[in-house]
Amino acid sequence: MTQFSSRPAERLWRLILMVAAMLPIFSAARADALVEKTWIHGSANCAENRDAPLETFQFDADTYIFRQNKCLNFEGPFIYVMFGQHTVFIQDTGATADAAQFPLHETVRRLMRQRGDEKLNILVTHSHSHGDHIAGDAQFRGQPGVTLVEPNAPAVREHFGFTNWPDGVATIDLGGRTLTVLPAPGHQDEALVVYDERTRWLLTGDSLYPGRLYVRDWAAFRASVEHLVTFTKTHPVSAIMGTHIELARNGEQYPAGTTHQPDEASLVLTTRDLEELDRLLQQAGAEPKQIATQRFIVWPK
Repeated sequence: MTQFSSRPAERLWRLILMVAAMLPIFSAARADALVEKTWIHGSANCAENRDAPLETFQFDADTYIFRQNKCLNFEGPFIYVMFGQHTVFIQDTGATADAAQFPLHETVRRLMRQRGDEKLNILVTHSHSHGDHIAGDAQFRGQPGVTLVEPNAPAVREHFGFTNWPDGVATIDLGGRTLTVLPAPGHQDEALVVYDERTRWLLTGDSLYPGRLYVRDWAAFRASVEHLVTFTKTHPVSAIMGTHIELARNGEQYPAGTTHQPDEASLVLTTRDLEELDRLLQQAGAEPKQIATQRFIVWPK
């Protein structure tokens, strides 16, 4: 009797071990798919473009990346959506306000319905407050179950509890999933970087991405990048991702304002890229200067 009853338990244990052994393979496959992902990237003639206004890419069961159609707005920003047990986190709301043209809120709600997560709260934050990252705020403002952190200094600092900006970090509890929020001024005064402990992504907004890194406060930008490097020394990072792509795979820049970007560089950067940015900024010193590499271009404003 004992021998018979132990077999199901043994089979279950072997299944658990097999699944556990395969998880790194699944994780690596997802990471490779993200690195090699070809996003919707506009058209030479936008009158002929038939892409959806918003592309949805599911990375894992609870993590999504949206990309706005460049024929709707040339900025083509990326938006990050992460599900926890009680809250859905959304970073940025895109470059178009009109919900009919750019149904961001409805896309999130539809995703929640498909998942059976209609009752979850929604938290909307921003990588920074430039117009191409906050235009869709009105779609969320005042909606039931939604907390929208307004994109201004008082609201950001109050919500996250920053009392000595830009020092300190904050955390967001989504329920079984914790995000770390780090001040990162330089591109813009209220710029934030978000670290997700589950995917080990570092979301850098407009502070670091494959494109032109517009720097408005040189000293603050240098300090922010240095702080991010320090953070990555104690937190494993699988991918660094910002909110735009402006380079081709060969490192060439697409013209500013273009609505067609064939053969885009990967959205994914690495800690080596962050360390290289830090090295070049420290080497440049206190005087702002343009720095061009095949992975990013530092562009003082």
